[in-house]
Amino acid sequence: MTILLATGKLAYPIVKESTDGFDVKIAVSGKIAAFLTPAALEKIIAENPCDMVLVSGMCTADFSSVEEKTKIPVFRGPRHAADLGIVLKSIGKVKLSRTTPADELISESLKKDALERIESLERDAGFSFEIKGLKFGGNSRMKLLAEIMDAHKEKDLENKVISFFKSGADIVDLGFGFDASPEDVTRAFESLKGINEEEISKKCVLAADTQNPELIKAALPHVDIILSLHEENIPVIAKDIAGAKKAAVIVPMENSLENNILYAKEAGIEKIIADPLLMPVGSGLIKSLSNFKKSEYPLFFGAGNVTELIDADSPGVNALLCGMAKEAGASVIFTSEHSDKTKGAIREMRRAVEMMTLMTDRPYPKDLGLSLFCIKEKRKRVTPALEYENVIIAEKMPDDIEYDPLGNLRIGIEGDYIVAVHKNTAYKGKCWEDVFYTLVKDNKVSLMDHAAYLGKELYKAELALKFKRSFDQDGPF
Repeated sequence: MTILLATGKLAYPIVKESTDGFDVKIAVSGKIAAFLTPAALEKIIAENPCDMVLVSGMCTADFSSVEEKTKIPVFRGPRHAADLGIVLKSIGKVKLSRTTPADELISESLKKDALERIESLERDAGFSFEIKGLKFGGNSRMKLLAEIMDAHKEKDLENKVISFFKSGADIVDLGFGFDASPEDVTRAFESLKGINEEEISKKCVLAADTQNPELIKAALPHVDIILSLHEENIPVIAKDIAGAKKAAVIVPMENSLENNILYAKEAGIEKIIADPLLMPVGSGLIKSLSNFKKSEYPLFFGAGNVTELIDADSPGVNALLCGMAKEAGASVIFTSEHSDKTKGAIREMRRAVEMMTLMTDRPYPKDLGLSLFCIKEKRKRVTPALEYENVIIAEKMPDDIEYDPLGNLRIGIEGDYIVAVHKNTAYKGKCWEDVFYTLVKDNKVSLMDHAAYLGKELYKAELALKFKRSFDQDGPF
């Protein structure tokens, strides 16, 4: 099959470099690939016989008339010429589109394939035991446990639990501090009874995190896993846990982890998860990693203890910790969203778990179809250099502001929406262009500098939503 790449003069060098080694024809028309017209493309096809044409993914023209006349299919290629190699490799595997850029289609296709492979691997995986159909241990994927600290103080516990499960947690753990009472524990779990099974799968598991035997006893009717047992509370509460047939996370204290596991087994607890205790950076992280040894019991890896106690962006920290957990043979990985800086950590850690699951036949967790890139990018997009003859240095904007006679706007974010309020009327949307277009359409903007200002602030609001950050009108992003 002969593939014709229709491009512009500026992009030609990048197109040629990106397609080196592929059997393609490259045809140039005009300066900028995105400005290709149907007439120009028709001429290119006449001069370059082919079976299929790829135009720039940035093109907005309708080439259906060209297809009718030439009987040659015309598809959108990638938005960036540097991605042409990936697209050409995928032809025949991914159905190309006449409207959607090829790189977007391939990204979605790779992601879909990756998620389907994760499901397949989990279906076939061996395990040590199951809880509500959720596999623990063996070669099953790591299970993500997300903790809600001081759950008895949480004002909207039900919705928080739902959001944690929807973000990717397999297990939601309600933590209870020393100031909690058995009544607080019962009330917290009773408040979750209204959760709809359509919102949360039956496989989603609940846990309680407390070392207080009285609080453990109050939690037992409501949970599947208890965190954490050691030599001080095992003699008091272990038989109750065994009688209720619940799983338990065992930790070392003065006694070794091995001895505490032995005590728990003697008390009749069958489903045991071993937690060697991961220490934060600066408090013995490397030394604590040496305690993660091959075990007949599923291992618990407390990554949240590290992520919460380091001032660094959580996606990279979580990816690295999850990689450590994978190498350590962990079966359960713990995270939390206790502080503002770790908001989104559950979704990040779930993606990291998925990446490590896909690494089964690869030496590194890369090129998997899934990634944890948020601000940075996997590869730099090479674009043609700008061409110009004259330069005008931008002037400093005057300090004096000319207010729009049609009125000012207050901009903010609510939930998943950008909100622009004009004279007591709120304009809401998820995309800054939609909000801006509607404001202009409703004649709420009359000055050019005001329009530029609104575009800047509305786009900042959209970025704040995308990256789960706070938004402050007129403040820096």
